[in-house]
Amino acid sequence: MSLPRENTQPVAEASHASKRWIALRDLCLVVLVLVVVKQSLLPFTQLYAGPASTFSAMIAGTILLRCRGLGWRDLGLRWPESWLRTIGLTVLSMVVFLVFAQTMNLVADRFFTDIGTSDRFAHIKGNLGAYIVIMLLVWTHGSFFEELLFRAFIITHASEAMNAGLRGDLLAVLISSIFFGYRHAYYQGWHGALVTGAGGFAFGLLYIWFGRRNIMPLILAHGIFNTLGQTFRFLGIED
Repeated sequence: MSLPRENTQPVAEASHASKRWIALRDLCLVVLVLVVVKQSLLPFTQLYAGPASTFSAMIAGTILLRCRGLGWRDLGLRWPESWLRTIGLTVLSMVVFLVFAQTMNLVADRFFTDIGTSDRFAHIKGNLGAYIVIMLLVWTHGSFFEELLFRAFIITHASEAMNAGLRGDLLAVLISSIFFGYRHAYYQGWHGALVTGAGGFAFGLLYIWFGRRNIMPLILAHGIFNTLGQTFRFLGIED
């Protein structure tokens, strides 16, 4: 005589709901750190407020991931198996970013004035020491941290909180890109926020495509763009 099999569906549903709430909680905590740290420091420094906030959020994100038995590797931070493929995806990422950003630039021009980056990086021109410091920030805050936070962490957790699936992924990409654009509005204005947000949307779609397996092409593309921009400023070339 066989015993009746217990119904495990309610338990599975409760566990799934719990994971969604945990994802939402962790998402809100990391976003809160990004906003609070940056807004607290902006009255004192425009240059370092952003990097300080992403550094703080990386610490918070690492702790939250470890509490779930995860790490950044689970979100795509892996050593490439093929550098040739990685380079190809990096070039593709740059092209896709430019297409989205330049298309949005045409739209933004109709509504807002392009103020560039204000004078946030004006001190870099001809200043080797400042250029070296900004390069350190470019390849930490401006490439690794921003991609891991705005693409890997925010998209993954937002999608999970919305029950994943393609619809959840696309909504998560949209949320991430809006927040990413907003983060740049304080020194680029709303024109820059729209263009940056569009570029972030492009990177978000690419993260859904291949970034979950390896986010390195997005990190490299982001870093190369920022490196070119800051190098042009250092040399006195208008970007």
